[in-house]
Amino acid sequence: MEACLLEAHRDGKISIPVVTVDFASSALPEVGNITSLDAPHRLADAILRDSLLGGKSFRDTDVGRVLDTASVTNATGVFEVCPTALVFGLWDSAGPRGGLGTKFARTLVGEVVAINIAKGARPSSRLDPLGIQLGAGPAYKAEGGGWTLDEAKALKEKGKALKVGKDGKPSELNHGNVTPSLKSDKGVAHHGGVTFGYARQSAVLSLVALRRLRFPSSSAGGAPAPERDLAGRTVLAALGLAAIVLNTAMGNDLRSRCLLVQEVGVPAHVEILGSDGVATSVDLSVTAACALLKEAVDAAAKIGLSWHAAGHTLTPKPELVELVRRSRTIALSTSSDES
Repeated sequence: MEACLLEAHRDGKISIPVVTVDFASSALPEVGNITSLDAPHRLADAILRDSLLGGKSFRDTDVGRVLDTASVTNATGVFEVCPTALVFGLWDSAGPRGGLGTKFARTLVGEVVAINIAKGARPSSRLDPLGIQLGAGPAYKAEGGGWTLDEAKALKEKGKALKVGKDGKPSELNHGNVTPSLKSDKGVAHHGGVTFGYARQSAVLSLVALRRLRFPSSSAGGAPAPERDLAGRTVLAALGLAAIVLNTAMGNDLRSRCLLVQEVGVPAHVEILGSDGVATSVDLSVTAACALLKEAVDAAAKIGLSWHAAGHTLTPKPELVELVRRSRTIALSTSSDES
């Protein structure tokens, strides 16, 4: 859902605050940008903590300091900077107070359930087009990297040539056929996937959880403001509905060979469950959901509760950039050794 909100924001369908860490300008173009909608801990993530805004450490800026005083009774700062964190939840465990850092429970949860399932069985096999046989080895680790079939050119340890893997089999180099088998070497069945008739996606947005949040004005000294509270909760409810509807329309690419798409012509169906247990139903399209969010945002702004729609762009600290570089060097070295 967060990915769908980010996509809609970038496409101009909605306008929401997004905090972005720009790694591309720090000579790490392959990393690109990581946003508060990508980072696992959202606004409180260590990636944002270890970045700079206007040359200052993020947590030492006015924007970053909102986490130091944020609470369910004063969610105004987080609303202005990263309202999605109030919908999907946040825990400032990477901040200065550690486990005692600010917490906001998620107000939106969802699941996808498969109906009429049948578990499958999958063999593990491979046919090598080169026809390399098991006895073609052994293969040895070569001096300077790679592998060799010449024992004289092999890397030595205590005068003994080191084989690739345990026995120097071609399979250790990913060559040769793999005999079909339904189980691993340890006798564990390979995961065969699940076939099902259809899937049902559902999500629950808790208005009860939203009612706990309050949005006092700093200019009023934090005095109770029922009108602002209602406006802020309405915006967050509209934001949650937009996330649900956008996700439903976009579909779910759950994993390889598991792509779930919305039933053609069926919009997101929303039920508002009242305190009396009576549900009010409505079908909500993407256009209507985005319009509802804009209407709620505009209404809140008119009474002084607005957010920074332009967002904020950070740059990673040199130490974080170097940490990423070293990690990638290690990963490449490990990959080279394994090959």
